[in-house]
Amino acid sequence: MTSALLVVDQGTTSTRAILFDERAAPVASARREFRQIYPHPGWIEHDPADLWETTRETMREVLASTALGGTSVAAFGLTNQRETTLVWSRADGEPIHNAIVWQDRRTAAHCARLKAEGHEPMIRARTGLLLDPYFSATKIAWILDHVPGARARARPGSKAGATPWPARCCGLRPEDRARRAPASPAQDFAPRAALHDRRARRPAVH
Repeated sequence: MTSALLVVDQGTTSTRAILFDERAAPVASARREFRQIYPHPGWIEHDPADLWETTRETMREVLASTALGGTSVAAFGLTNQRETTLVWSRADGEPIHNAIVWQDRRTAAHCARLKAEGHEPMIRARTGLLLDPYFSATKIAWILDHVPGARARARPGSKAGATPWPARCCGLRPEDRARRAPASPAQDFAPRAALHDRRARRPAVH
């Protein structure tokens, strides 16, 4: 049986899967584009189902390739959109809103307000990042503020947020995800996200 490396590039406009042989030579690849959603000027979203389906389809296509008969995947690599942000219910693994793409500028006014209130030095000290809509924290805050009931339900253990790589791709059931979840929901967020208190409209100070 031949061993292979499966790599997925979940990008901004398409998802690509590539299968490499034991000598790191590409032997099969597949690519699927997906919809770009523009609710308003300066806003851009992705349907989480599109991200999941194109990932699953491209992986299945390269694994079904006859280029490497009897292939065993020895390792898996992933790159994704980084600051594109998705919030889902930990109870059932379902997203509560479309993914907000890294290019989206809807939280520019929020970032400007935090900067005017003098919070940027604390955020820079804790994260090393500029206060900018590119990063995930204000995107998460926007979702919690604009999905009915989301912020009220955002108690410890009830929601999870991250860049868009669904936990279900690893075959985990909802109860498995709950057992493996961090003790604090704040730990679910990518370290590169500008620090933000999810339960109130202010930067975290604790």
